Amino acid sequence: MKTALTLDYGPSAIGDAEVIMAGLTIGIFARAVGVRPDTIRYYERNGLLPRPARSSAGYRLFAESDLERVRFIRKAQQLGFTLAEIGLLLTLQASDTARAAGVLEITEKKIADCTSRAIALNRIKDALERLAAECPVDAPASDCPILAHLASASGAAFRARETTS
Repeated sequence: MKTALTLDYGPSAIGDAEVIMAGLTIGIFARAVGVRPDTIRYYERNGLLPRPARSSAGYRLFAESDLERVRFIRKAQQLGFTLAEIGLLLTLQASDTARAAGVLEITEKKIADCTSRAIALNRIKDALERLAAECPVDAPASDCPILAHLASASGAAFRARETTS
């Protein structure tokens, strides 16, 4: 077995042959999936990743299936799924008896959530556009309706103007 003396924390610290045979250390694993090692530890602590095997020196050693699992987690996050939802999806994926209907139910709830967030964001955008349209560009900042709205105890002053417009 080839071992190299190094101050590095990488594969040569435990021996290249051992890493190839037993798995990837957390640093190499994290780089392979494009996240930081603390993200991998977080996924592990929260049950999204199974506890990996350990080398004789105590290093975490991850398998190829772990790479696929983290890629799944990252793609699901990009689609807006929460870690709790991702945990459910992973459970369904691993089940021999789960049906696609369970996955669809989670996905449809996510779609409804996205729709309601989009509606809320459009309301915010509309309010900002109305405030921006009322802003007298050459007036002193103290006369700016945007600042007046932000400083008010509630949005009542702006809402009253909205309904009369």
